[in-house]
Amino acid sequence: MRRGTKYIFAHPRAIAAFGKECNKRGIYFGSVDVDGHHIPAWRGVPILPCGKIPITEHQTSSIIAMRTGEDNEGVIGLHQTGIPDEVEPGLNARFMGIDDKAIISYLVSTYYSAAVLVPDAIGMLENVEVRPRESRD
Repeated sequence: MRRGTKYIFAHPRAIAAFGKECNKRGIYFGSVDVDGHHIPAWRGVPILPCGKIPITEHQTSSIIAMRTGEDNEGVIGLHQTGIPDEVEPGLNARFMGIDDKAIISYLVSTYYSAAVLVPDAIGMLENVEVRPRESRD
């Protein structure tokens, strides 16, 4: 556990491997409600699946722990304002045209960035072993 961790991100196979190791030891995930969805949690911290975290050829991955918020010196979201055709800060809707069936089309885009306020706002557990898909017990 790290100071003030709000979210844990891992590849779905890393979450499954972690859960399997916990079960072997008689330890079980809890769950928390995140936007109306029950999400597995470790000590009250939601474990969110992220398919963008790669699995290496050696069948290892990483688990990322993140602290959020300016008051906690964590990771904060930034959005650009003043963009063309802005509807709300950081959100624009561009008129794309009307087709032959009188359907109006818009391209809706949003622009976000993230800023890490201090280096320890993100922690990473590397070389987490995940089993190959074809091997099952």
